[in-house]
Amino acid sequence: MDEYEKIKQVFNNLVSSHKKDNEELDVTSYFKDTTSTTLTIDTNAFKIKLGCKNESTNPDPEYATAGSSGFDLRANLTQPIVIQNGQSSIVPTGLYFEIPENYEIQVRPRSGLAAKNGVTVLNTPGTIDADYRGEIKVILINLGNEPFTINHGDRIAQGVFSSVLGKNFVNIQKVTEISTDTERGSSGFGSTGIQ
Repeated sequence: MDEYEKIKQVFNNLVSSHKKDNEELDVTSYFKDTTSTTLTIDTNAFKIKLGCKNESTNPDPEYATAGSSGFDLRANLTQPIVIQNGQSSIVPTGLYFEIPENYEIQVRPRSGLAAKNGVTVLNTPGTIDADYRGEIKVILINLGNEPFTINHGDRIAQGVFSSVLGKNFVNIQKVTEISTDTERGSSGFGSTGIQ
């Protein structure tokens, strides 16, 4: 099997969860040029459906620019929340997602909140699994020096839609010993230095 056929097979496995029952899937139609040595996927032909129910009064999530990796998650509040410095709070968004199998949404901090206010996502990146159907809530922590107020509609985090290939390609096996015969071995936490 040549490289093109291998890539087609992997790609077919990824998109198979999006086809209808008994539907034949020709993955070749998703490729711009099947004769080139470089495989280019036609992203206009392949769009993954991410179902979103918005029970807030905020705008629906969207990518701010063509190059944005994530979409904004906004606070859905009836009254402001004040997070004292050193404290955390769970902030509701009013959003519910129907995530396809083999995908996740990662909840990541907004760089502006972190840089200007010391406010970040506590469990970054938070993972929203494909089988979770509850409301998306964001755990924020205030690492700054001043109390931080969150108002309804504030952009508090970003969601990054991502594939989860590990479970398709990884077979976790229990072993009795882990080899440390590598360049790094078991050294961690800064063992490679700063420079």
